[in-house]
Amino acid sequence: MVEEAKVLLLGSRFSMFGMRAKIALAEKGIKYEYMEEDLTNKSPLLQEMNPIHKKIPVLIHDGRPICESLIIVEYIDMVWHSNYPLLPSDSYHKAQARFWADFVDQKVYHASKRVWISEGDEQEVAKKDFLQSLKQLEWFLGDKPYFGGDTFGFVDVALIPFYCWFYTYETFGNFKVEEVCPKLISWAKRCMQKESVSETLADGNDVYEAVVDYKKKFISN
Repeated sequence: MVEEAKVLLLGSRFSMFGMRAKIALAEKGIKYEYMEEDLTNKSPLLQEMNPIHKKIPVLIHDGRPICESLIIVEYIDMVWHSNYPLLPSDSYHKAQARFWADFVDQKVYHASKRVWISEGDEQEVAKKDFLQSLKQLEWFLGDKPYFGGDTFGFVDVALIPFYCWFYTYETFGNFKVEEVCPKLISWAKRCMQKESVSETLADGNDVYEAVVDYKKKFISN
């Protein structure tokens, strides 16, 4: 299969990391094949292409694997550089974009996961950390339409997939992101007007139902 497909993406329906790769490919207008992975029964291909972590997403280009979502997005941007650049050309602004995309992984992701996994005092701390990370991103966004300025870019791609998980975080944590970060929600709605985003993001209710089912199977006593 790998030899026959010039571009193949291994992903999972509700993974915000896989969504990043889909959005980047769509922004570039790249045709590709997609393989949905069952993360409870990982395919031999996934284990072969990402033998270190055995995680999705994996982009396979001409038979060669690229792993880790932000690396994949940057790879897509470099290889198909003439089609809608995602990273700025200026070195300083490029470094800033990488910093904030990494911030999403290091702060937003870990705090958001704790919101729906934990309970009690631990969950309250997670909610505080999660909302604080969003406030910091909102500060960086400022009055710009996108994190990339006037155009949808690298940091936007990194963060927007989390938007379809907001309903899950809000339901488990009993809060509303919009009450704390209204500019961020306006940004998210602006991003949703882009076909690459609206056709990629999962439905928020479907995400919530999948998380409830996951907790029943793997976390609940």
